[in-house]
Amino acid sequence: MEKERPQGHERRPYPFTILDKTIVKDLVKTLLSVWSVIVVIIVSREFIRVLDKAIEGRVSSETLLSLLALKTVIISVTLLPAALFMAVLMVLGRMYRDQEMAAIASAGGGAGTLYRAVFMMVLPLSVIAAGLSLYVSPWAEASITRIMHQDEASSDLRGIAAGKFSEYSQGDLVFYVERITDDKTMHQVFVQSRQQGKLAIINAKSAHLQDLPDGSYLVFEQGERIQGQPGRLDYVIETFDEYAVRMEEQDTIVNLNRPAVATATLWGSQKAADIAELQRRFAIPLSLLLLSFIGVPLAQISPRGGVYGNILMGFLIYFSYGNLVRLSQVWVINASIPAWLGGIGVNIFLAVIGAVLLARWYGWQWLIIKIREKTAL
Repeated sequence: MEKERPQGHERRPYPFTILDKTIVKDLVKTLLSVWSVIVVIIVSREFIRVLDKAIEGRVSSETLLSLLALKTVIISVTLLPAALFMAVLMVLGRMYRDQEMAAIASAGGGAGTLYRAVFMMVLPLSVIAAGLSLYVSPWAEASITRIMHQDEASSDLRGIAAGKFSEYSQGDLVFYVERITDDKTMHQVFVQSRQQGKLAIINAKSAHLQDLPDGSYLVFEQGERIQGQPGRLDYVIETFDEYAVRMEEQDTIVNLNRPAVATATLWGSQKAADIAELQRRFAIPLSLLLLSFIGVPLAQISPRGGVYGNILMGFLIYFSYGNLVRLSQVWVINASIPAWLGGIGVNIFLAVIGAVLLARWYGWQWLIIKIREKTAL
């Protein structure tokens, strides 16, 4: 007599198999490694550009790290699809090389098994990427714009170094300081300024910046001031013990570029440029899904090529997709194509490529059978 199984101890299938956990673990480790490397490379190039602006005085040293962190966030979100695509190709390619795929196939596993494991990680990652692309990246872009605007509004005295001429305001303001002490006091100061066709030259033994309730002042001590118009003899020479010049405040209006505009603002806009920008933001989470869909059959095309056998083809597909996305945005802005086509056209093309690769893996006859099964009444 068979022993009845208690109702409270029914055996249920596990939501995650050992194979799923293994593939997901390898994908996460590879993704983090690839993502870190390419982000560091691109951020290093951006850091050099920001550092050049800091040397020129357009960016303060206090905000340098903040700008670098914000640019890292933007670049990380942008490069996430490329890193995931490479991770899928590398992990599955290694499994083909080590004959692990043969063992999976012999146990009855196929494309569905691989897609199940891959999309266990890709689906939640695409949701996170959507939040980063739609909300975090615009916030970072807007923060960079505001920081740069604040730095440019106070850039006339930034970047002054001892022993060299510093030029500001397109040559209308020239500083030379012989020595700067630890208390930020400048010694042996030469200043040349040009305003409304008049030239003014100040020579002072020392100078320092002083903040007062009505604004910031550059205070010169023990010097002389010469003012006049070049080519004329009616110039004025003044000597002083202390002479203060108020630093003019520049325009405080911040003009946000389109990547820095909030997604909610773009969503309600009917402008073609805003629609194209919104499509670019949605393309990041969609590309995670589509590139992962392509990556599974693409890794199987050339198993003898090793882990990196299909990386080159993956690069070609990714860069072609990225260029087509940017090209479709230009077409939408120029009204060359309808807005709806710019949003789904490239993604449909990428899905067709994935279907072709999948059919090549199993054969066209298998694809036709599956289509008939899905369309059968």
